[in-house]
Amino acid sequence: MSKRIDVNDLNVYYGDFLAVEGVNINIDAKSVTAFIGPSGCGKSTFLRTLNRMHEVLPGARVEGEVLLDGEDLYGSGVDPVTVRSQIGMVFQRPNPFPTMSIRDNVLAGVKLNNKRISKSDADALVEKSLSGANLWNEVKDRLDKPGSGLSGGQQQRLCIARAIAVSPQVILMDEPCSALDPISTLAIEDLIEELKTEYTVVIVTHNMQQAARVSDKTAFFNIAGTGKPGKLIEYNDTTAIFNNPAQKATEDYVSGRFG
Repeated sequence: MSKRIDVNDLNVYYGDFLAVEGVNINIDAKSVTAFIGPSGCGKSTFLRTLNRMHEVLPGARVEGEVLLDGEDLYGSGVDPVTVRSQIGMVFQRPNPFPTMSIRDNVLAGVKLNNKRISKSDADALVEKSLSGANLWNEVKDRLDKPGSGLSGGQQQRLCIARAIAVSPQVILMDEPCSALDPISTLAIEDLIEELKTEYTVVIVTHNMQQAARVSDKTAFFNIAGTGKPGKLIEYNDTTAIFNNPAQKATEDYVSGRFG
């Protein structure tokens, strides 16, 4: 069951440094939301606050609320490990566990959460997750081979299979195609389109065409200068952001006149 995310007055810090300031955003369930903006404007930092990955860095903290269907993920007594199983993450570079088989990679998160699982249930989950990541037909005859033996695009789909195996409600993707060739990128984009039928998907991308192709809504982040915090400048339906933005900075960025 995918869920919506509501963020209220979020400030994100690295120690004393305010990296992202004053974000208010409502992310729809079962949709794809893209975060765009120049490098260093806080997109990935903000993305990592949505599943409490930001705070694993020493001195990192947030102020404000992140609500998952009304439940504050930063509320007292909330277990960050549980949050991260509800809200999965796919990183910029494919990061399968190199010594683990394809099968064990898919099951890694499930085992991490100490879920005891029978072999037949595990087999079914592996097939379901790999099928969900459009990878099953390519790897079903070599599930015991290392995940590191796959191509880059296959490795990224394996990481997506690993993310969906724990039955999250939200999937965050931090530039999931930046290390991939165009054909692998297309495969991931097609997959994102399919994933939104079941999950809430949030993607950070530097590829304007990709944001335009895959997302329902787009959030444009910007920064006033080095050492200044990143801010959410504009958030709207993707067609509006690309064809009729309200802010001059958004228009300059999406049209490439930025710099």
